[in-house]
Amino acid sequence: MKKGSVCLVVTVLLIFNIVHPPSSGAEEGALLTTSESSEYQETSTYADVMAFIHELQSRSPLFRVETICVSTEGRKVPLLVIGDPVPASPLDLKRDDRLVVYFQANIHAGEVEGKEASLMLARDILLADTPPFLDNLIILMAPIFNADGNDKFGKNRRDNGPELAGVRYNGQGLDLNRDAVKMESPEVQGMVQNVLNRWDPALFVDCHTTNGSYHEEPVTYVWGLNPNGPVSIIEFLRTTMMPWVEKNMKDRYDVLAIPYGNFMDAQNPEKGWSTAGPECRYITNYVGLRNRLSILNENYAYADFKTRVWGCYYLLRSLLEYCDANREDIQALVEEADRSTIKRGIQTADTDLFHVEYDLQAYDEKLSIRGWEMEVTPREGTWPLVTKTDKKRTYKVPYCCKFVPKRSVPFPAGYFVTINDPEIAKKLLQHGITVETLRRPVSVEVESYRLTELKADENVYQGHHTNTVKGEYVTEEKTFPEGTFFVSTAQRLGSLAAYLLEPESDDGFIVWNFYDRYLVTQWRRRLQTVPVYRLLKPVALVKETLR
Repeated sequence: MKKGSVCLVVTVLLIFNIVHPPSSGAEEGALLTTSESSEYQETSTYADVMAFIHELQSRSPLFRVETICVSTEGRKVPLLVIGDPVPASPLDLKRDDRLVVYFQANIHAGEVEGKEASLMLARDILLADTPPFLDNLIILMAPIFNADGNDKFGKNRRDNGPELAGVRYNGQGLDLNRDAVKMESPEVQGMVQNVLNRWDPALFVDCHTTNGSYHEEPVTYVWGLNPNGPVSIIEFLRTTMMPWVEKNMKDRYDVLAIPYGNFMDAQNPEKGWSTAGPECRYITNYVGLRNRLSILNENYAYADFKTRVWGCYYLLRSLLEYCDANREDIQALVEEADRSTIKRGIQTADTDLFHVEYDLQAYDEKLSIRGWEMEVTPREGTWPLVTKTDKKRTYKVPYCCKFVPKRSVPFPAGYFVTINDPEIAKKLLQHGITVETLRRPVSVEVESYRLTELKADENVYQGHHTNTVKGEYVTEEKTFPEGTFFVSTAQRLGSLAAYLLEPESDDGFIVWNFYDRYLVTQWRRRLQTVPVYRLLKPVALVKETLR
């Protein structure tokens, strides 16, 4: 197939309104993705995706295309807004109880199943005789989030196709799934501004591919993991929503799925199955900290490309089925999370804590993983070589996916930021956090954090020498002049504000070098007090909102 073109063929089989792969002798007329028309030998270029979207627009009035951002290399990153009726803006939803969900694909542009599956799903919804889900849902889709990386086609690192695919990084050389805190890419800035802040989806799904441990299940998933987010949402996803989705995929679509992870010890698989980290540089953890449901989808690279695409398709469709049937419960859950977050900032109690260190623990129930017996060959100076044998084996293993607070500090009512640095204020505003400035000076008791150690990693990571710090908290009476920035935690994004500003946050502004010039004196190299002061209890302040 010639790149940049759209192939039109007739679809022949509908089951549950799902379009299945056409036969080779299909008639002309149906709209196919590049993966379908190439019989899963190829994946779509940026031009293919845009041509598919434009052809779909000519066939359905039930969606609009917005622009998330313009990439570094000048490509518009499209956002599909699907609804019946399709809202012109989020303002149209003020008296509309439809739930907004957002599917994001191709953040790593060599991981392409979500790109193909989301396009297929959008088509199958919009071109159905009676489009499903749209009575209760507004569906947002970003099928090609990393547009620049997508078109840098080269040999795919995946063993099972497609042969050619894009690269992991964006046009700046950045891994977009490490950019949620620092927000240095136009893609993540656009996602936060034009999707999360603008449309406020209740559910966020990020589609990836994994080539970790060997197992039969083609689809894996995990929820937002940071324990500073609402425990109610974490537990809802873990115990209610995702078990239903997993069962629905198996019973209705004959697709196996398991929670995401890898064997902790390939030589002793029964030791446990461990998930990803809790840091909020990862976008699903970041969205969880915003009091919203978030799912990381990792499709299994050792399955063939067709299986991976359809596995991702059925995961996304099952998620829509659950949200369609349980819209009111999800809305109530996120609304209560918002209320609780705001209330905590207004009425801070001694039991309110911000967690700065965590232990990874297993849940009581064990996972069943359909794998193989493996051969492990040690290699000096690197990871052992793990190969699977022909002998299948089901492992019952602990699932290490619970990050339990190990050390915490009192959760504050707010933060005074004493450096008049417009870039820091701008970054907070980009996240959607309300920032205020004092209109009168105030003297108040606060906690300061005095550094005793500041260590930058010697290796460059995402263009940064990330910091680790040690220090001590000191209670003091301090006067803050007019014009001082103040960030209250009595706001919907109060947990996120704390995560970014806390001196000991495991992935906040200090880690990403936002304060470096203020932390060490120029000549004597003496460590300073972090220029962010913790207000533990609310006080009356004369202030106005920064815009």
